Amino acid sequence: MQINGAKQQRGHVLLIAGDSATRRRTVQVLPSKNLAALSMVPVSALLGSNVPSDTTYLDGIHDQNALQVRLRTAAATPGPLLVYLSGRLTTDRRGQQLYLALSRTTASTARYTALPWEWLGTELRTRPQGLTTVVFDLAADKAAWPLLREYGTLPASTAAEVYGVVTPPGFAGDEGVSSYTRHWIEQLRHAPERPSNSRLHALTVASAALPPGALVLPGIREITAPGYAFGHPATDRPQGRTDGPAPQPVVPRPAHEPGGGRGAGPAPRTGTVVVPQTDAAPSTQPPPAHPVFVAQDPRPHIHALAQSGRHTEAAQMAQMWEQYILQTDGFDSPKATEWVEIRADLAKMSGNFLLATQLWVGAGRTRLVHQSPDAPEVLSAARSAHYCWTQLQDAARARECGPELISLLRALPSLDRRHLTVAQQRLEFLHDTPDGS
Repeated sequence: MQINGAKQQRGHVLLIAGDSATRRRTVQVLPSKNLAALSMVPVSALLGSNVPSDTTYLDGIHDQNALQVRLRTAAATPGPLLVYLSGRLTTDRRGQQLYLALSRTTASTARYTALPWEWLGTELRTRPQGLTTVVFDLAADKAAWPLLREYGTLPASTAAEVYGVVTPPGFAGDEGVSSYTRHWIEQLRHAPERPSNSRLHALTVASAALPPGALVLPGIREITAPGYAFGHPATDRPQGRTDGPAPQPVVPRPAHEPGGGRGAGPAPRTGTVVVPQTDAAPSTQPPPAHPVFVAQDPRPHIHALAQSGRHTEAAQMAQMWEQYILQTDGFDSPKATEWVEIRADLAKMSGNFLLATQLWVGAGRTRLVHQSPDAPEVLSAARSAHYCWTQLQDAARARECGPELISLLRALPSLDRRHLTVAQQRLEFLHDTPDGS
């Protein structure tokens, strides 16, 4: 959002922290921590503009009408505007409308104590094009998630650029700044110059450890569409760049699929995910800023990265591919489940047994919907989940994951019953173990 010229107008940053998102004492999003982190970022970096600006922090607000007034005031600013929202996404009792839960919102009072999401679009719709950015880092509760999946999006306003993620229920987040917001801030801090909004979002999605099935807006297909260099539009480059046009990606398909591998044709005009071309042995040097993109099976390369200790890069690439498959094949497709399992293996290899347990349990549950309880893939997922759970040293985290794991094990009568017995005994022990032991 670059504003140039002598007659620059005053801008505004509006940061909104809704209710925290927790499930079974498991933290998913702590909005107050997110706002505290954002307060340390220069306003010029948040806005992408050096115009004089005002900043409004709304943390702990519980009056929807007062929040609407603040939103309306921010929308009236003549210059660039950034609206950031974090918290729990919920619905009213009828389940027909989405709300950002505020500090006193309950399931029965959402209509009167939460921010109707449509109000955001209503207040911003008269804003001039190109001056408004909406960023959100949310977690949907069990009531909101089905409605959100039905919509497939979370619109804010046709006058605004909208970026963000919504985490599905049931996945633990960080007990500090949430992953998307933390990496969004890191990209701002580490970039030699402020990236465009689309590139900033693309880099953030690629580096943040988002849970499987998270709703990403814009999605991978949009932010890596032809004309983008890893989310950076060819027409939206920093001034002074003379390195030629952005490379055109091709459709990334595993080599064993029809049309995949070498000799794949040019990309269609729809969005794609891009994969950097690499040699058989990965280099220890960081990837080039503008890699060449090819269609190939990414799994050998991802595995090689993990084997060489480059766990973050491997996880980033796996997550990009998972997002692509989610949007092309669907949440419950076999390919999507396979990528969840790939991410679970990568998490185990990196020593992140909490994420590995959650991913393996999720993969087992998804497979159980489409496969019989004695299917080898289902049993393998359950065994892997149990193993990763036993490696968790944090008693509190292990207690959080235990019930979901045991529920999966109980659903598999053909699995060696010692898995269930050992898991139940350990969970009983953990309930008697103080945190930190």
